[in-house]
Amino acid sequence: MILAIETSCDDTCAALVTDGGEIRSNVIASQGLLHARYGGVVPEIASRRHLELVDAVIADALERAGSRLDEVETVAVTQGPGLIGALLVGLSSAKALAATRRLPLVPVDHLHGHVTASTLGPERGAPRSPIEPPYLCLVASGGHTFLARVDDPATYVVLGQTLDDAAGEAFDKGARLLGLGYPGGPEIDRLAGEGDPEAFAFPRSAPRELDFSFSGLKTALLYRLRDEPDADRADLAASYQRAIVEALTARMRAALEREGLDRLAIGGGVAANTELRAAVQDLGVAVWVPPTELCTDNAAMIAGAARFLKPLPYPEYLALDAAARIQ
Repeated sequence: MILAIETSCDDTCAALVTDGGEIRSNVIASQGLLHARYGGVVPEIASRRHLELVDAVIADALERAGSRLDEVETVAVTQGPGLIGALLVGLSSAKALAATRRLPLVPVDHLHGHVTASTLGPERGAPRSPIEPPYLCLVASGGHTFLARVDDPATYVVLGQTLDDAAGEAFDKGARLLGLGYPGGPEIDRLAGEGDPEAFAFPRSAPRELDFSFSGLKTALLYRLRDEPDADRADLAASYQRAIVEALTARMRAALEREGLDRLAIGGGVAANTELRAAVQDLGVAVWVPPTELCTDNAAMIAGAARFLKPLPYPEYLALDAAARIQ
């Protein structure tokens, strides 16, 4: 049994997952409403809230799994990337839990968790088994957007990445321009359902190879609102969302063809977008789309990645530090 802790941004998360990838519990305590008044995550507030919640969230995960700490054999934790103060809360808690029982500890790259999220399961009642390598994975979140080839779940090779804004950042900034709430992705997704995605012609950037660029799209929305302040907000949201989704799917299609792969997984918060989840089904390959709770930040995916990594023995991990960026 693996106990995993994730505190890279503003969600306090803990999960119990077996070595075989069965999710026994996956608890997520969101701070969304706390940060909504500021229009984005405030790092200091996020860190302090993690301190208040982490013990209760871990206890809740154990209770939901019907397990005790004595049954935990490995502790996993997000080491980075993320907000340094938030990461330190999770890492300190994980080291304390592991050291008290002399358990091994696995430091996990948060992005590796998103890459391996589709290897978890199968979910109860799910029609298919977890994905197996080799496969292509799109990770699209508020801070990162990249395509990766996975031949071994212990690692991955980045094929293309964003050159400026991440897809989730483009959603959040677009929502702010449209006067919508935070987080912006779900707000645009909701409003886009009421609009016409063909109403406005937004650019689809085409940088080199398999890379992404969304800063020009954001600027195009800004200029459109400046020139047409009375333009229908639902049509703008739908057209803006369509441009982001088509940019993502175009690169996925190109990567699948170039790499000769026939399996695709998507992950990250943007993978919860309803239009993207529908669009990937038309790429002509087998697609694994995790349930929404495994797309946004969660600890189950951290445990999922930890299954393929070498744990550090006690007391070697006591010197571990968090990393805002992991190369």
